[in-house]
Amino acid sequence: MAGSREVGAWRGGHRPLFRRMPGMIERIHTENAPFVRFSDGTEPPLSQAIRVGDLVFTSGQGPLDPVTHEIPDDFAAQVRQVLHNLVAVFVAAGSRKDLIVKCTCYLGDRGDFATFNRVYREFFADCSLLPARTTVVTQLVREGVRIEIDGVAAVDATGQ
Repeated sequence: MAGSREVGAWRGGHRPLFRRMPGMIERIHTENAPFVRFSDGTEPPLSQAIRVGDLVFTSGQGPLDPVTHEIPDDFAAQVRQVLHNLVAVFVAAGSRKDLIVKCTCYLGDRGDFATFNRVYREFFADCSLLPARTTVVTQLVREGVRIEIDGVAAVDATGQ
């Protein structure tokens, strides 16, 4: 997004809260993670991720395989797919798995919590620090989806 634009305003709409600097906020999109359209073919009103300075914020990632366009039936497989999709978005934004600093995890069934913890721990086993995390049990929007995760990561300043 080139140029300087005012973003946000006080209640009267006249005083800017901050000015967007050129290159400071960037929309991230990758075909290596699913971007699910609505049934009529329109895009949802969201970005896969937004990079702001040295941080990347993702939208919720689901378990859809970006190649086969299928959702695994097995919950553990869904968790692994969601985490792979999450990392794919971070990589597209210039980050990587070990730079994820926060995950918010949404489970459709409290009974899946132990399996979720096991798979999550295995996935991040090669990282020196586990991301900060919040886990919420809720009703998820899409049929067959049992888990969704969004996250925040630091941008890789080394370019590795």
